[in-house]
Amino acid sequence: MSSKKESTVRTLVVALTVSLVSSIFVAGAAVSLKPIQIENRLLDKQRSILAIAGIGSPDLSAKDVQALFSERIKPRIVDLETGDYVDNLDPVTFDPLKASKDPKMSTALDGEQDLALIKRRERFTTVYRLEQGETLEALILPIRGYGLWSTLHGFMAVKPDLNTVVGLGFYQHAETPGLGGEVDNPKWKALWPGKTLFDDSGKPNIQIVKGGVDPASPSAGHQVDALAGATLTSKGVDRLLQFWLGEQGFGPYLAKLRTQGA
Repeated sequence: MSSKKESTVRTLVVALTVSLVSSIFVAGAAVSLKPIQIENRLLDKQRSILAIAGIGSPDLSAKDVQALFSERIKPRIVDLETGDYVDNLDPVTFDPLKASKDPKMSTALDGEQDLALIKRRERFTTVYRLEQGETLEALILPIRGYGLWSTLHGFMAVKPDLNTVVGLGFYQHAETPGLGGEVDNPKWKALWPGKTLFDDSGKPNIQIVKGGVDPASPSAGHQVDALAGATLTSKGVDRLLQFWLGEQGFGPYLAKLRTQGA
């Protein structure tokens, strides 16, 4: 073999060896970091739930978040079709989003049903009860739906009357910064507490209003200002709330709570 060919082969072998070793290191790092990533996602979700429920502070340490969540928040699995609590699924390990992709654990939604544009809805999901002793102080419901560019994932907290908003926020989305991304703006989130979700007949009646809410309007208590310059994201939030508060979402569960007591 000529020295030129030998040099080429040696170069290819070295390059292949380096690539193989690098791949092993990258794969190993990904595997070793996965538990940390899962733990961080759980921590972010717990922090978001506490904030939307109106307890804790943004500067809480991870240890304090976990302790406060464990002390005050009681997760429960709900059957969205019947509105009943389910005890044979673990609310700590059950993943509603994963279940929504499993045909055996979810329902396909057609155009008229799918206001939130999520395509499939899980049969079981996790709700979070903020409790003081045995007394319900707030109920935190997971919500999601498509905006302009992404699915917005968040929570809405309501008072024990199951009608008055305590807080609303999204912990994951990819909406345009400065436009649809203003769902994260504290000023916009501050518009939600005190708003009422249902009309006197029990139908969802919360509205995102383009151009701003008229404080003198009889409907002002059911309305929130739309996001400036983000019509489609605002409509997405409006649609996802109509969905999750309706019969395809938490409607049966909330109706049962009203009948049986929260």
